[in-house]
Amino acid sequence: MNYWPWWAGAVGLALVTVNYTLTTDRSFGVSSAWDRVLHWRSERRLEKMDDEFADDQALAEALAAATAEHFGTLPGAPASAQPPFGDPQPPAPGPGVEPVTSQRPAPLVTQAALLVSIFLGGLIASLVSGRFKIRHDMGPGFRDLVTSDPVTMVVVLFLGGVLVGFGTRLAGGCSSGHGLSGCGRLRPVSIVATAVFFGTAVGVSFLLWKVI
Repeated sequence: MNYWPWWAGAVGLALVTVNYTLTTDRSFGVSSAWDRVLHWRSERRLEKMDDEFADDQALAEALAAATAEHFGTLPGAPASAQPPFGDPQPPAPGPGVEPVTSQRPAPLVTQAALLVSIFLGGLIASLVSGRFKIRHDMGPGFRDLVTSDPVTMVVVLFLGGVLVGFGTRLAGGCSSGHGLSGCGRLRPVSIVATAVFFGTAVGVSFLLWKVI
């Protein structure tokens, strides 16, 4: 079985990550994209709210109207007037103070396209190489080391998938989000998370091959 050289894979991953970051101005992450696509209805509502409040003036008017509705307005003041509780706009930051912003993830359609592209890329690569084959297990290595019973294999793979999903959400990202984007940006949390990911993988691999 012929594979690409390691450096070609590294260059490919780097190009994908850099291109995604430059195109979307967001971090590249597969688990977060999958989570958002699964909850696409709530994510679409959030995107619509972001679009509505993209204009600072519209946001200030909405805040003023909501405050007036909750607390009431001054006697004789029009319903659209701001209530006497101060300016709803946040104060401008002082010298040397960075404004606090909350950056939304990439558009939902972009992350859906990312997941579809991963699937299509793997499918095209297997078809071109002539190695496409529908399988229901992880291969002979998995059968020899873990189990050859089909039912047990499905249960083990299902539980493993659940644990991987839980772990990635608990860590705030997967190996692509932390390992590629986060470490590339020298984020401490990503460096620690990636070290835990790969350290655990090395330990489990040693356990499987040397102990079991």
